[in-house]
Amino acid sequence: MKCNRGTGLQEESTFENAEASRMKRAAAKHLIERYYHQLTEGCGNESCSNDCCASCPSFHRMDNNAAAVKALELYKVNAKLCDPHPSKKGTSSAYLENSSINSTGHHNLACGNRKMNHKELHPVREDFKDVSFLTEEKVYEILESCGEKEDYSPLIRVIGRVFSSAEGLVQSFRRSKQHTKEELKSLQAKDEDKDEDEKEAATAAAGSASAMEEGGMDLEASSSSQPGDGGDGQKLGPDEVSVDIEAVRRVYWRLLCNEKVEAAFLNALVYLSPNVECDLTYHNVYSRDPNYLNLFVIVMENSNLHSPEYLEIALPQFCKAMSKLPLPAQAKLARLWARYRTDQIRRMMETFQQLITYKVISNEFNSRNLVNDDDAVVAATKCLKIVYYANVLGGDIDTEHNEEEDEEPLPESSDLTLQELLGEERRNKKGPRVDPLETELGARVSDCRRPLIPFEEFINEPLNDILEMDKDYTFFKVETENKFSFMTCPFILNAVTKNLGLYYDNRIRMYSERRITVLYSLVQGQQLNPYLRLKVRRDHIIDDALVRLEMIAMENPADLKKQLYVEFEGEQGVDEGGVSKEFFQLVVEEIFNPDIGMFTYDESTRLFWFNPSSFENEGQFTLIGIVLGLAIYNNCILDVHFPMVVYRKLMGKKGTFRDLADSHPVLSQSLKELLEYEGSVEEDMMITFQISQTDLFGNTLMYDLRENGDKIPVTNSNRKDFVNQYAEYMLNKSVEKQFKAFRRGFHMVTNESPLKYLFRPEEIELLICGSRQNLDFQALEETTEYDGGYSKDSRIIRDFWDTLHSFSEEQKRLFLQFTTGTDRAPVGGLGKLKMIIAKNGPDTDRLPTSHTCFNVLLLPEYTTKEKLRDRLLKAITYAKGFGML
Repeated sequence: MKCNRGTGLQEESTFENAEASRMKRAAAKHLIERYYHQLTEGCGNESCSNDCCASCPSFHRMDNNAAAVKALELYKVNAKLCDPHPSKKGTSSAYLENSSINSTGHHNLACGNRKMNHKELHPVREDFKDVSFLTEEKVYEILESCGEKEDYSPLIRVIGRVFSSAEGLVQSFRRSKQHTKEELKSLQAKDEDKDEDEKEAATAAAGSASAMEEGGMDLEASSSSQPGDGGDGQKLGPDEVSVDIEAVRRVYWRLLCNEKVEAAFLNALVYLSPNVECDLTYHNVYSRDPNYLNLFVIVMENSNLHSPEYLEIALPQFCKAMSKLPLPAQAKLARLWARYRTDQIRRMMETFQQLITYKVISNEFNSRNLVNDDDAVVAATKCLKIVYYANVLGGDIDTEHNEEEDEEPLPESSDLTLQELLGEERRNKKGPRVDPLETELGARVSDCRRPLIPFEEFINEPLNDILEMDKDYTFFKVETENKFSFMTCPFILNAVTKNLGLYYDNRIRMYSERRITVLYSLVQGQQLNPYLRLKVRRDHIIDDALVRLEMIAMENPADLKKQLYVEFEGEQGVDEGGVSKEFFQLVVEEIFNPDIGMFTYDESTRLFWFNPSSFENEGQFTLIGIVLGLAIYNNCILDVHFPMVVYRKLMGKKGTFRDLADSHPVLSQSLKELLEYEGSVEEDMMITFQISQTDLFGNTLMYDLRENGDKIPVTNSNRKDFVNQYAEYMLNKSVEKQFKAFRRGFHMVTNESPLKYLFRPEEIELLICGSRQNLDFQALEETTEYDGGYSKDSRIIRDFWDTLHSFSEEQKRLFLQFTTGTDRAPVGGLGKLKMIIAKNGPDTDRLPTSHTCFNVLLLPEYTTKEKLRDRLLKAITYAKGFGML
């Protein structure tokens, strides 16, 4: 018995010790929670002097994790703990009272000897601490209550609680509809569980984001929805979300005028973003609940996101979270935003652009500190891509009228096996790269004729200025997850930067082909031929070039990707770029000669179009396609005058009625008048679905747009179909054979290039032809370098620029032709030309000369300005051929 009594006493003592230990832990936990609450929400006294209180003016805000660590440190040193201020009539005082009672049953553990007047405490409902998600009505109710008491702290706490909780925000501002029976049952169940939910909420730290998320999860469980539902049992469309966007906008409009409330949004976003990033990265939360997208829709409606306060921490963190969205979620956001007004899309675009610009100019990026490694810039660029595609989808888009792919695949190089053995296999055998988001959306950038916001506004010039394009191109080719390449978001790059990326791609392919050729010569004993050599006669340039290029295209198309090396028979000159330029110019002049009949010329537009009745074989059209591809590949500018529809067709889009205004303006105007005619088309115009054309010899050719078209009258009801069929014939069917051969030649050179991925049709034209607009000779003067004893202050140089600036527009173009081999400005303008003026001896009667391959002008030191003008005009007017003195 004694033994049993001893055992019982021992058990009782152990129980008492355990209970005491439990109470100590509870008391410690409670104090730590109070410290945490003090660090995150403060005591409510705006003039608080406690440096460890969020209400202190000198206090530096911290995130949840930092606050938790700091609270533990304060507990260890028994730091000062503020009493709630009388104005703090919210979660804190109610929480402290309840928590101290629940934890120990004694007020003195938590509050010392402080006495509280329970009449000063508001009921739980008035303090809104049970609110875990928001509706428009609930916000207005809280706003009205706070307005009556002139104390907005309850509203600030509710916003902080809901907007820092992913679960709470996802459930907020749902679209309302008439309640179904199932919904009513759910609401009843929610009311029954309300008391239990409130008890659970009272035991957690009011300012703790983790505790708030738990409360949100409880509420979500009582009103959960199936994935894909709008929260009310309603199935969502591909571009629909369950959030009431207009309600969100009205709420923001009411609340953002209050500075303290605005600060609550800012702080909540700082707490929210890391948790959201974690959810998307590790927990695959969107696939379980598509309504998770509501969170991003709601946050992006905040019109103050571009404010300076957000740029340092809140917006970069949110962008990082948003960039983790899976592809279907990004596509859904793009479709949703595509329905927004232009000013709303522009606001989002400017928000991300401002963050990118801010980060770029506030950091010193260089070859060692790459902008590609800046998480904020990368994340903002990825977010900007979603807005970019929303801009495309919301614009004037045509996903139909696509060109058919070539029936025969382009011939592969016979060197493929050896290339694979050498580790040189082609990465893009299945065609050029395609943006995954573009594929998900089922729409291409080239489908968009006119976006809501001009494409140029998405270009970020400060980013282009500091981007190390050689490094960026490497990341683009390697395609690693660790390194981001801005070439995957070409919309943010200007034409100059993209052209540099294309230049690296072309040069690397040239070096690769050269290396393969050298290895072949060693392994198989073949003759070494590392260049694409063309030896042509000046008076038979088309025949010679056509025969040689056709042989190469048939035998080994990979040779077209070697560096071009042109030699004119009987002429001296090493081709370092200049001879190739002249070769391209002569080929273009010959092929586009109207006397040959390959192309027709429109005097009014000064543009060429494929001659549907040309007698030339397809090989010649293939040749001009190859020439255009080689010009891009070898970084040469051609004097080609095509309408924009040709470049759209090269990018895979068929011509439509809208393209006729550019290529056939007279016909376009006639068809437009037909569509707008208010009388009876059949009786007044008497036209049918049979049209006529005139061939090279003036003969009239008839074509039926429909079967037995001569018997089908055009009426008011079918005139739109007549116009579309007419345009289809003129731009596609009538020139199908010629254009397919032309496109095939172009793709022989560019099929493995990122050309279509990086450039839009209008940029392709700029690459091939350069710019005839805005020839800024002032920019050329600023970038020109001098050699041989000349400087910008030399008398002859000052006279030269005065003379050149006084030339007419046509004379300036002749000077460009003489000095550079083309009369057009390269991509980026004349400032990118890098011209050199070198001294070529003392005063003489000789004319100035030039090395077009180096853009070098050799200028004698003429004694007078008049003599300089005379000699220069003669040189540029009568110059033709290579090596003229």
